[in-house]
Amino acid sequence: MKIAYLINHYPAISHSFIRREILALERLGHEVLRISLRGWTDAQRGSEDQLEQARTRYVLRRGAVPLVVSFLRILTTNPSGLFRAIALTFKIGLRAERPLPVHLIYLFEACQVALWLRSENAQHLHAHFGTNSAEVAMLVGELGGPPWSFTAHGPEEFDKPKFISLPEKIRRARFVVAVSSFGRSQLFRNVSHVYWPKIKVVHCGLEPAFYETEAITPAADKPRLVCVGRLCEQKGQLLLIEATRLLAERGTKFELVLAGDGEMRGEIEALVVKYELAKFVRITGWISSEEVRAEILAARALVLPSFAEGLPVVIMEAMALRRPAISTFVAGIPELIQHGEHGWLVPAGDLEGLAVAMDECLSAAPEAITRMGESARQRVLQRHDVDEQAAKLIELIEA
Repeated sequence: MKIAYLINHYPAISHSFIRREILALERLGHEVLRISLRGWTDAQRGSEDQLEQARTRYVLRRGAVPLVVSFLRILTTNPSGLFRAIALTFKIGLRAERPLPVHLIYLFEACQVALWLRSENAQHLHAHFGTNSAEVAMLVGELGGPPWSFTAHGPEEFDKPKFISLPEKIRRARFVVAVSSFGRSQLFRNVSHVYWPKIKVVHCGLEPAFYETEAITPAADKPRLVCVGRLCEQKGQLLLIEATRLLAERGTKFELVLAGDGEMRGEIEALVVKYELAKFVRITGWISSEEVRAEILAARALVLPSFAEGLPVVIMEAMALRRPAISTFVAGIPELIQHGEHGWLVPAGDLEGLAVAMDECLSAAPEAITRMGESARQRVLQRHDVDEQAAKLIELIEA
């Protein structure tokens, strides 16, 4: 079966789960056409993403002229479909967060994608994220494209569903994927009960190559914690720096590694300077998947005090590498981490609770951390095998 994948920006460091899903579908014998709106100029740090970049078609790569040509071709070959897509564009764009001209650009992008899918005889189109990539997929459907679906990850889709026309997308899609039961519940909120059966849970997965090559490498004797993710308000790194200050004031000796970059890096660095925490905190900036794995293996545990989430893949990765996690009772996280068995869960925004959990992790006996890490590994492998999850997705597509 030939399946097209549509992503806003691919490949990307934070989208390794999409690459894993695509490769799993190919292992199952299906052909996957990779289409992205942007990302062709990105410098890829890992060899896997370099290969994916070479395999991907980019809608905006050649500028506006090919998009206009595609629009005119659709106008001459399928005028009724184009008029339906135009009507839908105005319906969405006049009440959306972004101005109408942006949605008209999505229409032109959809014309290009529709022609690519027609020439490749793609049998299904799947988009990741319920934002602009899902809108383009929906317009492709109006232009006579194949059946389409999308995966909603959150939290962006859940924060502003009406402004991104999430209910309209759910109603028109062949099916919709949520990555957790919590995510499914948020999609349920946005449509009538009659549409609930088309909303399914398919977890993001890990492939065996990520974790089977790793022998048991205990880092339980190292007073180091790692936080992996974009430096942004959703991930709670400012609260993490506040908790670091509390532990430093209490005389706790440890290192915190922030692996990632983002719009709040300057604010985080300023807080580190203000509290004189330079000897406790190290910020790596963007690093490759291999470097992220090395940072996780060098730490006693992962800490991710998120305020808003879907279900962070980095928690799955840390657990697969036998590292417990410190996180929050947010979104799908409690579906994976059981407090006291696979790590620590604290209420989101609870500074003292976060500091206590970090202190308990740092002061726990190495044997206890090792046992918790092994339990975490078994938990994630049972729930997040990428080949099993890809098989579920194929069942939905073929149905």
